Amino acid sequence: MRILAFSDVHGSYDKTYAIIEKERLFDVVLIAGDLTTYGTPDEAEEAIIRLKKYGKPVVLVAGNMDPPTLESTFEKFHVSINGRAKTIDFVAFFGVSGSPVTPMRTPYEISEEEIMARAQRGWEQAGAATTKVFVPHVPPRNTKVDKALMGIHVGSTAVRTFVEEYKPDVVVCGHIHEARGQHEIGRTLIVNCGPVAKGNYAVIDIGKKITVTSKG
Repeated sequence: MRILAFSDVHGSYDKTYAIIEKERLFDVVLIAGDLTTYGTPDEAEEAIIRLKKYGKPVVLVAGNMDPPTLESTFEKFHVSINGRAKTIDFVAFFGVSGSPVTPMRTPYEISEEEIMARAQRGWEQAGAATTKVFVPHVPPRNTKVDKALMGIHVGSTAVRTFVEEYKPDVVVCGHIHEARGQHEIGRTLIVNCGPVAKGNYAVIDIGKKITVTSKG
């Protein structure tokens, strides 16, 4: 399976579509949050319809800049993996929308406890899938992929704890634009896709081995 993974689209739809058309060979489109910036249901719907026109499954979570009201749109088109799992072939995708509470008071912020609860619900639904891909918008705390500009780690403690305890195969996240890259916690591969506006994305190949290639 080949996954095209994006995060922090923030309305850069044309760039997203151009990357998809350039890659051509893929099996799933994954978006790890912030499809929009304070977007409306109509905007989100238009973007999802276009993404689905490529004929491959789309899975996503909302980011902290996606209003929670967009969740109903994501559910309507059966693309949401927020607190739930969707299994495609042998791979289970599950995730968590939003971010921990911040001083910024962005549209979609939830407690660390709620982040853990949603992650656990998704894991339970993932069941006996051969490979499990966890998609929180926010990276795990204290990694290479959660450092803000001043070098401060601003990831989620709940995501970190979940990864250490449950050991998903891959974590796909975003949120911290300047922390694009990869990290490992135990056997779990973690990729922060980086913002689409800068042409960033990741290609994840799942077979006998899992490889992650950061692009852009």
